Amino acid sequence: MTGAPSVLFVCVSNRGKSAMAEGLARALAADTITSSSAGTEAKLGATPNDLSVEVLAEVGADISRHTPRQLTDDLMRSADLTVVVGTSAVVEGPDNSRVEVWDIDEPSARGIEGIDRMRLIRDELVDRINDLSRRLAS
Repeated sequence: MTGAPSVLFVCVSNRGKSAMAEGLARALAADTITSSSAGTEAKLGATPNDLSVEVLAEVGADISRHTPRQLTDDLMRSADLTVVVGTSAVVEGPDNSRVEVWDIDEPSARGIEGIDRMRLIRDELVDRINDLSRRLAS
């Protein structure tokens, strides 16, 4: 591996959690992580979740121009690590691919919705990306 390790963040739609993780990694850990993202069921022409865009802008990360894309074996093969963000997406990587699953807290299970929900998810992703950055740098 040369340069910063490449991390592919994955969720179902690539409009929310994985796009947020990619944007946060670019904003917080660009020196230690080269990030991208995809979805297991990404839809052509979709746009990022509006609340995801809003809560990332609050911390200086911009995903407003993000274009969701479909997960492929080739994307996984090109990444040093695939991180599945949340447990909704089921990912079986091709041989020799490294996959890590982040069981992200789902605030809506506790009745927390809207912008408050997205801020809690963002804050957990910030902590996890900072941890991942430290792990990959060592």
